[in-house]
Amino acid sequence: MAVAEESHFGRAATRLGMAQPPLSQRIQRLERELEVRLFDRTSRQVALTKAGTLLLPEARELLARAGTLRAAARRIRDGESGLLRAALPPDIAGVTVAAVLTEFQKRCSEVELELHELSTAEQLDRFGTRELDVGLVHHPCDVTGLELGPVLRRDLGVLLPPGAPAAEHTAVPLAALTGHDLVLFPRAGSPALYDDLLTTCARGGYTPPAVRHGRGASFTRGLVMSAGAVAFTPRDTRDDTAHPDLVWRPLAGAPLAWRHSVAWPQLHGDAAVRAFTDAAEHALRTTADARPDTPARPMHLRPAAEYWL
Repeated sequence: MAVAEESHFGRAATRLGMAQPPLSQRIQRLERELEVRLFDRTSRQVALTKAGTLLLPEARELLARAGTLRAAARRIRDGESGLLRAALPPDIAGVTVAAVLTEFQKRCSEVELELHELSTAEQLDRFGTRELDVGLVHHPCDVTGLELGPVLRRDLGVLLPPGAPAAEHTAVPLAALTGHDLVLFPRAGSPALYDDLLTTCARGGYTPPAVRHGRGASFTRGLVMSAGAVAFTPRDTRDDTAHPDLVWRPLAGAPLAWRHSVAWPQLHGDAAVRAFTDAAEHALRTTADARPDTPARPMHLRPAAEYWL
């Protein structure tokens, strides 16, 4: 694979951390073992033969299976029946968390699920240190080195304080929130999403006088009730923030949404990871009114925020 991708023995050897002669010898042994010529060699370049081109996808699949085998072995080593370290973000409603656990147990009962509540940034950090096997992330985020399941969208509505004029709308335009502070998750939890949301608000005619930060549903509810602020929440989390004096309304045109997909390190998508992916997708669809979304949009990272306090 390295020689095919680099089209040069010297560069491939450097990438693999080895000298060039042993690499050339290994390729020759592989060609003898497979009884086909994999590369055409000249003094200037190395090119795949027809046989090499046809066998390259098989080689990729073989290496991916090797990665899957190692991941499964690690989980078996870490627990008597295997352990899957998984994460969900803090904004997931309790009923969805319960559905994920129930569905995973149905699909993969032989594996123990260790579930954590982690922001997207915290999940990405733990992927990097190999302390997490799989998680549900918010887009946009840096997905380098990760594989992704289907992208699902949860439209956001707005939680309004008592007597807010915007509550008179059946569907609230962003511009109608002018003058209200905004309660939002801390930027460190998902920087790209934070910037993307505020930029969309500014483009829609809403620039909050101040942004107040909160993660918990009770804390957010208290700020909305006492500080005249507003907060964006999906329809499925209304019960978590319910209060007789608060009003939830959808946003006109659905300009804001949480976009999720399950993510895991490349080459580590074994049966337990697939079971968690399927369980999370099923739970979001059935309990959180999530629906499929176009992958290109949520994975786009803007170079910088267009909104600044």
